[in-house]
Amino acid sequence: MSEGAFCITCGANPPLSSDRMCEICFRKRNHLSIIPERIQQYRCPKCNKYEIRGRWSEIDNDDLADLRIRENLQIHNNSTDIELGFSIEEIDDRTVRLNVDITGNIESYTFQDNHTSLMQTSNAVCPACTRKAGSYFESIVQLRSAGRKLDSVEIKEVRDTLDEMLENMEPDPMFFITSEGPVTGGWDMQLGSKAMARSWGKKLTQKFGGTIKETSTVVGSNDGIEVTRLTMSYRKPAYSIGDVIKLKGELWLISRWQKDGPVLRRMKFFERTGVSWRDMEKSIVICSVKQQYLVDILNRDSSAVEIMDPVDYKIVTVALPYDDDNQSSKIRIGFIDDTWLAIPGTNSEM
Repeated sequence: MSEGAFCITCGANPPLSSDRMCEICFRKRNHLSIIPERIQQYRCPKCNKYEIRGRWSEIDNDDLADLRIRENLQIHNNSTDIELGFSIEEIDDRTVRLNVDITGNIESYTFQDNHTSLMQTSNAVCPACTRKAGSYFESIVQLRSAGRKLDSVEIKEVRDTLDEMLENMEPDPMFFITSEGPVTGGWDMQLGSKAMARSWGKKLTQKFGGTIKETSTVVGSNDGIEVTRLTMSYRKPAYSIGDVIKLKGELWLISRWQKDGPVLRRMKFFERTGVSWRDMEKSIVICSVKQQYLVDILNRDSSAVEIMDPVDYKIVTVALPYDDDNQSSKIRIGFIDDTWLAIPGTNSEM
């Protein structure tokens, strides 16, 4: 600072700050931090989620207090070496006292602030709970089977995949079930989101095969934009991976699913082929995977094995499948055309 310099506020002699003020005047003119005496927030009384930057989320008290402090605390633009600490004091279910301690430097001066702020919570129903209370839904999912009724075991197996999907993905407040229940031949559900229905449909076809048909219906308008409702019909095949079917007089094993239909594996020798869902309408399930048995091999030679009949416990001879590795101690069999046949794929795909 040049000779003859003085504080522009009180006339004190140096040392002075960069804007020519003594320490006392500099501290009066500059504040390290500012925070409101009251912080208002909103909580949904139905799901206890808090509104955070336009979204509703679950959060514990410590993380919530830290978030609100950082949202509302204003710190001097030229400050450095900031250290912040806080404690919370719950007054009641709707009010929390925040005690905030903050230290830092502005130029060469160290500042230390202590703030007290009341964080007050008001009720506001979140959009998801508003929609649930109003029985809102964006999509209808119809679970059916091709050419027959879904039994209770199949319905549970298919329905459980929705819970598994929701558990393994990021939570979405719009992913909720409005209603569900049995109908003739299957199961119907009303879901809160079109995206939820489509994601589930993709999972169903990957796991069980089958087809999905979508239709959209206009149910109203919002600000001149049409509001539509999705109806998604899923048809589960009347067969499963591992079933033995008869198609065009030949025995085939259902190996895996593709978008347009299953991949089949011939029972007699190594051959794979893809067929369409329409082609499969002409097939007959000869031995489902539920009717097959994985049994111990008692004796084996180059072409056959001896096993114990799983029904009457007699020793029977079964011809080896074409893909036998000559080492396996077990073999999968099915009762087909009045005899036990080995099912290929025991050591690889099944």
